[in-house]
Amino acid sequence: MTTNAWTGTVPVEDTALAVTDTGGAGVPVLYLNGQFATQGYWRRVVAGLGDGWRHITYDERARGRSKRSADYSFAAAVRDVDAVLAARDVDRALLVGWSYGAVVAAHWAAHNPDRTVGAVLVDGAFPHDWLDEAMEVRIRKLFKRLGWFTPLLRPTGLTPRMSAAQQAESNIELGRLSRERELGPVLDRIGVPVRYVVASGTSLGSRGDEQERIRASLDGVTARNPNIRVSAKVASNHGALLKKDAPAVVAAVREVAALGEAATAG
Repeated sequence: MTTNAWTGTVPVEDTALAVTDTGGAGVPVLYLNGQFATQGYWRRVVAGLGDGWRHITYDERARGRSKRSADYSFAAAVRDVDAVLAARDVDRALLVGWSYGAVVAAHWAAHNPDRTVGAVLVDGAFPHDWLDEAMEVRIRKLFKRLGWFTPLLRPTGLTPRMSAAQQAESNIELGRLSRERELGPVLDRIGVPVRYVVASGTSLGSRGDEQERIRASLDGVTARNPNIRVSAKVASNHGALLKKDAPAVVAAVREVAALGEAATAG
């Protein structure tokens, strides 16, 4: 089905999400942002894939041009995937998620196999027990320290319209959801093609080799689930991957789309 390009807002519960849909007749690709990022982060991936795809991007609650909400939970983020797809009349999509968005994509794909072409998980959705009491303290201190600065950037859309405490709690919730006993079964359940693009080095708030140890948890995932593979390990760190290694994400999307089409044809 061919659709026209569209930019606007999608009302969801107590908020409204800013959505961009390039339209066209290609495979719908839904991009899921990093925890406090905006849809603009995907521009190099979108450009790399080109016009043969239907690109759908959106800002999560209180990020970018989307409105504030009383609910910034992970469950709300997953519900918003349904809301955006329904609003754009998409029955089946290929999900691409970076960081926090990768965990959202993994959950949605696991629970909606008939509606998922496949997923590309970009340096996120690693089942590892990285959150403990000391880490919770570090997270709260980090966001409290940044709290004086981030409001200054809100008019630019570069930081969320959330308090420091709300951002910290969102990050802590992600840590709880990322525990092996929580995320492992979700990944094991996925029955569609999934490809990881994995960064190198650190991410915001990590120390030493913490992030590399977290990424190593993928070895068990790929051993248990044949649908899941690592497509590429790139040189960029977590924050720079979508900027410097967009071609690796593009290649993974093409691979997953081909596998998904082959599965449908078979």
